Amino acid sequence: MMLCLLALGTSAYAQQLPQYSQYILNRYVINPASAGSENYFVGQTNYRNQWAGIKDAPSTYILSVNGPISSNMGIGGYLFSDVTGPTRRNGFNFSYSYILQLNSELRLSMALNAGLLQYTVDGTEITFADESDNVISSAREDNLFPDAGFSLYLFGPNYFFGASAPQLIRNQLDFERSIQDPTGRLTNHYFITGGYTFEINDLFEVEPSLLLKYVSPVPLQYEFSVRGIYDNMAWLGLSYRKTDAIVLLAGYTLQDNISVGYSYDLIQSEIGNYSGGSHEIMLSVRFNRRKSTIAEEE
Repeated sequence: MMLCLLALGTSAYAQQLPQYSQYILNRYVINPASAGSENYFVGQTNYRNQWAGIKDAPSTYILSVNGPISSNMGIGGYLFSDVTGPTRRNGFNFSYSYILQLNSELRLSMALNAGLLQYTVDGTEITFADESDNVISSAREDNLFPDAGFSLYLFGPNYFFGASAPQLIRNQLDFERSIQDPTGRLTNHYFITGGYTFEINDLFEVEPSLLLKYVSPVPLQYEFSVRGIYDNMAWLGLSYRKTDAIVLLAGYTLQDNISVGYSYDLIQSEIGNYSGGSHEIMLSVRFNRRKSTIAEEE
């Protein structure tokens, strides 16, 4: 349990946002500027059980909705809960995106997002081997503060490139009753995503994609994925996350509306000696389709 508090106290030096193996299937959570880039709304939920078999390992739940409100505007929002032992991170975010038509195919979306975050330390769930630790184990504390971010999303018929900066407000995490010398602070995160869909024939497509993550002073992290898609319905994929995991991906779309996805992380780091891997499931529903996109109106 003490590791959780140590992670909180040194949070300025580590990635604070949840990990998603199926980032390519929920681009909105990584980059809110993608809202409105398709001609339909999509509601999606993801659940991630990280490091199965390890007590108090991270678990993440997220529910999002996003889509177009006109030919050049999109909106969206998401709720999330991220739990690691006695620490919890809950909140919500809303976004607005504006889309520029650069040429007959290329479009650029720019988005602002804002919301509230709640960080919690529940001392009732902490047991210490050393009773002299300077922590009041019976204390429960909550920090509530605003959050904001900015993102860009450049896209065409079969490719996309995005850059996002969530958590721009570097709020101080102040847990005076449960930690004697709190030093945690929310840290700026920077994400870059990109992907291209190659059409092999009328039935098969191959979609490579890339996710780059940077949080100072941690070295740049990357994740590279490839999906093979059959008839816009079934897909299988493989992903590699630097120094962390090899990820197996699978999913299916029913009648172009309902999609389910599953991923399994084969952990390559030392923590794999103690864990059976990480699991993530996804369910999404498309609705309220528009008759035309920007490109069609030009």
